[in-house]
Amino acid sequence: MTDLPKIDVVMPEAELMARVEGLATRLAPRLATPDWTAVSILIGATPFTSDLMKALARRHIHPVLDVMWLESYRDARESSGRVVVRADIARSVEGRGVLLIDDVFDTGRTLDFARQHLLAKGAREVITVALTQKPWAPRGELGVDFCAFDAPGRFLVGYGMDDKGLYRGLPFIGALD
Repeated sequence: MTDLPKIDVVMPEAELMARVEGLATRLAPRLATPDWTAVSILIGATPFTSDLMKALARRHIHPVLDVMWLESYRDARESSGRVVVRADIARSVEGRGVLLIDDVFDTGRTLDFARQHLLAKGAREVITVALTQKPWAPRGELGVDFCAFDAPGRFLVGYGMDDKGLYRGLPFIGALD
């Protein structure tokens, strides 16, 4: 067994779950009608999406769930600047609201690409939500609509986020240098 590198805990599991619950409370009024689809961006947003969907269900909000596999990092620690669609959504979003879920809002390229892609498929509106956003991420009109917390300007792992495929299963969010 190999030892873990030094991973600083940025957000412990209990606090992380409290932030997801708080986010669901903020989102619930916007998602009160039944014609919503939640689209999770694979792979990193998977644990967050699962916990957010459960938190929304506790508030009697039940969007259809779909996924989109987009890639801009590959195995690097910085975005390539190019977004590649590895797998598209399976269900139509024509005339539906879409809750677009991502793990980290960094440059804004991935969410902007996905938003435009879903609008082109006929979504009536797209609301973006990210677990966390970096300090340099765009704010305001170009920013994410909902975010659970602001992250430090470090490379994050755990709770779906990885370093070359490793550490996605950690139950907390950590940072590597």
